[in-house]
Amino acid sequence: MKKYNVGMIGYGWAAAAHIAAINATKQGQVRAVYSSRPQDAALLTQKHSGNSAPAIQVYQDLDQMLADPSLDVVDITSYPSEHRDQAVAAANAKKHIILEKPMANSATEVADIVAAASANGVMGCVCFECRFSSQFQSIKAVVDEGLLGQLHYGEIDYYHGIGPWYGQFRWNTFKKEGGSALLTAGCHALDALLMLMGTEVESVSSMSTRSQSDIFAPYEYDTSSVTILRFKNGAIGKTAAIVDCLQPYYFHTHLVGSQGSILDNKFHSQKLKTDKGHWSELAMKMLDSGDVSDHPYQSQFQAFFDALDAGVEMPLTSFSEAAKTFAIIFAADASAANAGQCVTATSFQKVT
Repeated sequence: MKKYNVGMIGYGWAAAAHIAAINATKQGQVRAVYSSRPQDAALLTQKHSGNSAPAIQVYQDLDQMLADPSLDVVDITSYPSEHRDQAVAAANAKKHIILEKPMANSATEVADIVAAASANGVMGCVCFECRFSSQFQSIKAVVDEGLLGQLHYGEIDYYHGIGPWYGQFRWNTFKKEGGSALLTAGCHALDALLMLMGTEVESVSSMSTRSQSDIFAPYEYDTSSVTILRFKNGAIGKTAAIVDCLQPYYFHTHLVGSQGSILDNKFHSQKLKTDKGHWSELAMKMLDSGDVSDHPYQSQFQAFFDALDAGVEMPLTSFSEAAKTFAIIFAADASAANAGQCVTATSFQKVT
C-alpha cells in the first residue's frame, strides 16, 4: 500500500488534531511541519510519531518545505487570510492539498485555489468534516432511502459561543481572519444543509446582528446571522450561525418532508408507520462539541487518501464540491451587508 508523506502548514490547535487523524489512516504519515514559530523536530517526532518513526522535518521557510520531493500532500491549518497564497503555492509544487475551512476569504480566492489545483492535476480535501460525522451520515441515509419523502423544508443551525475561553478567539475576532459568523463557523451548518437538501440554490437572503454582551465586544463583525435559501426545486432552507451565544454547543437539525421529519436524533416516517404522536430515535453520535479533537477528521482523511489511491476526486468534500458551499456563503454575507437584499444564483460567483 502506498504511503503518503504529509507536510503540515501551520502548527496550532487544529494541526495537532489533523496530525493524529492523518497518522491514524492506513496510508497517511506526517513527515514535515512548517511553522512561523521555531519548533523542535525531536519533540514533534516524539509527540506525534514515536521514537521508532522517521524524524519529522521542521521548516520556517515554506518554499523549502514545498520543494521537498518526498512530500506528497500538504495540510494547511494556518490563518484563513493565508489560505489562498499557500494553497496556490502548494498546487504549483504539485502537492495534493488538505485545507482547513474556510477555503479562503472571498469567492475570487476560492476560484484561484480551484484553478491552481486543476491546472497542476492535484486533488483537494476541504475540512467540512461534519459531512463524515455519524450524525449526518445517518441522516443522509434516512433521506436517501426516501423515508422522509420529498424534502420541502430544512433548517440546520450552528450555536457555539466562541469567546475568550476558546483558543480560536484570539484571531477569530478580526474581520480579516473570521470574516463573518457564517464563514468562520456556521459554514459547517450551511454545508450540512446543502448536503441534505441539494446544492441547486436559486437565491439567498441573509441578515445579521450581534450580542450586546461585553464578552463578544472585540469582534469586528456581526456574530449572529440567519440565512434563508430557496432551492431550484421549490424547497426552502434556513441556517442560523450564532457564535456569540452563552449556552452549550448545539448543532440544531430539522428536516421536513412529504413522508416525515427529523429533529436532531429523532424522527417520524409515515413510510415506516411510526407513531406520529411520539418521536422515534436514531442511534448515532451527535455533533455536540466544538473541540477539534472530537471532529471526524480520520474518516474524512481516510476517504481522501483512498481517493488518491484511485486517482479520483474524493467524495463529499473535494475542492469542487466545497467551492459550491463557499459561493453561497459569500452570497449570503453580501446579502447581510445589504440589509438582506436577495442574491440570485447568477450572481454567486461574482460575489467577492
